[in-house]
Amino acid sequence: MTQATRIKDMPDLERPRERLAAHGAEALSPAELIAILLRTGLRGRSAIEVAHELIRQHGDLNALARASLEDLQKIKGIGRDKAVTLQAAFTLARRMARELRQPRPQLDQPAAVAEYMREEFRGKEVEEFHAVLLDTRRRLIRTERISTGTLDSAIVHAREVFRGAIGANASAIVLVHNHPSGDPTPSKADITVTRDLIRAGQLLKIDVLDHVILGERRADREGDFFSLKEHGYFYQ
Repeated sequence: MTQATRIKDMPDLERPRERLAAHGAEALSPAELIAILLRTGLRGRSAIEVAHELIRQHGDLNALARASLEDLQKIKGIGRDKAVTLQAAFTLARRMARELRQPRPQLDQPAAVAEYMREEFRGKEVEEFHAVLLDTRRRLIRTERISTGTLDSAIVHAREVFRGAIGANASAIVLVHNHPSGDPTPSKADITVTRDLIRAGQLLKIDVLDHVILGERRADREGDFFSLKEHGYFYQ
């Protein structure tokens, strides 16, 4: 197909939206699907051309799906709103795929939590703090990202951690965050925040089952995660 400079200059049946409506999403190339999310290109470049550039710059769809907002905006024609739209779509797709792969897993052991959350944190260059919401049988309801940045009580508030749990009628939560350095050993701030949230959970009748810190596998240590509960920090 000879590509027009602008999508609106294409014949109706060659435009991505019309092709999807007529033939289904599977009939479209990745660039055409991304172009639908972008909606518009820029002067001299169609949305499809911008989408091709996105894929080319990141190498493949997996890398593109994990790109930060800042990296997405390095492509000419991608502003903040388009970058946000793309990241939202990629995150939704990733969560849907995870649900299909492992529907409502039971996450009552730190190894199971680490296995489930490992992909979410892969490649993260800054700390992120998440809450894993569980029902009475310790099965997953959903996960929520609470904050980004070095963990301390100034950025992790009990009201933010437990708001989603209360709304989801969760019986328990597991705290999870990453150490980009690769060493999952908890810091003093990690321990302090954990104990503060355990006390808050007791008041709200929502159990804090564990705090799992994810790092990286290395030859000089066993595993790539640290369970504060397994190491006795919940009882001191």
